[in-house]
Amino acid sequence: MSASASPIDPTAAIASDYDQTLPAGPAARRLEALRAAGEATRLRLLHLLAHEELSVMELVDILGQSQPRISRHLKLLADSGLIERFPEGAFVYYRLSHDRAAFRLTQEIVADLEDDFAPDLTRLEAVRDQRRQAAQGYFEDIAPVWDQIRSHYVSEADVEAAILKVVGEAAFDRLVDLGTGSGRMLTLLAPKAGTAVGLDLSQRMLNIARVHVEAEGLKGIELRHGDLFHTRLPGHSADLVVIHQVLHFLETPDLALMEAARILKPKGRLLIVDFAPHELKFMLDTYKHRRLGLTDAEMATWARAAGLGIAEDVSLPPVDAEKGLNVRIWLLSKS
Repeated sequence: MSASASPIDPTAAIASDYDQTLPAGPAARRLEALRAAGEATRLRLLHLLAHEELSVMELVDILGQSQPRISRHLKLLADSGLIERFPEGAFVYYRLSHDRAAFRLTQEIVADLEDDFAPDLTRLEAVRDQRRQAAQGYFEDIAPVWDQIRSHYVSEADVEAAILKVVGEAAFDRLVDLGTGSGRMLTLLAPKAGTAVGLDLSQRMLNIARVHVEAEGLKGIELRHGDLFHTRLPGHSADLVVIHQVLHFLETPDLALMEAARILKPKGRLLIVDFAPHELKFMLDTYKHRRLGLTDAEMATWARAAGLGIAEDVSLPPVDAEKGLNVRIWLLSKS
């Protein structure tokens, strides 16, 4: 070899030969994912995202690196299929991939790294503290609105007692809460479930839900940014799906029921809590409701189209029958 010749890296040569033997398929994708994870910053990013969804700027704060650098590493991880990118207003958030194989691989990669990345987790807790403060400020702002809405119907305690009675005492494997909002249905029902996931389109509400879940000390709860019409959750995977005070905001509630039915296992149940028809028209403008309640006939039609049957329904009348809202609870079942 001449003095000017570059030495041959045998590892690179072996890797190159090996790559050529891999057809497009799971093995090639696994190799690409492992290469993407094989860098210190990207490994730290995966470890953080295995704990929860985080925005680019939150990751910048935790890792103490520049936004362009963090964004480049996130793009490489997203291109490899290990993580997913989604916008929320003016911000961009990242989470682990929904793909089961990619998710399992990431969990294996970051297992047993808590001690190595303890400083990152300390800074993550600081981010959570900031979220708690923001959540408290948000609720202080909207408390008068919620109090005004609640004044029109029976107490929350009575509604939740009725929900628990309808769901029953038996435990189940998996709970999905569509439009989870502040996460109240998760904190109410997740103790009965092995695992639970809450979806919402608002990252701000998801942060509030995280605060509530943490405060209750609940484990096995996953909070995801997602569209209840296109959840990307696997079919036939949930024992109980909940849609609590969401349908009156939707133009097409029937499509929400279709997606819920897709997620349900055979014999699974869908719990819907909403308002019966009412005449409080100011709620259309003031609270952005799309519907003045839901009729039993509508619910029966939507359920039938989704392949569901109505197993039980409960009516909770308001304190003031003339000015109040009747809360309705429907329990639907999948054959």
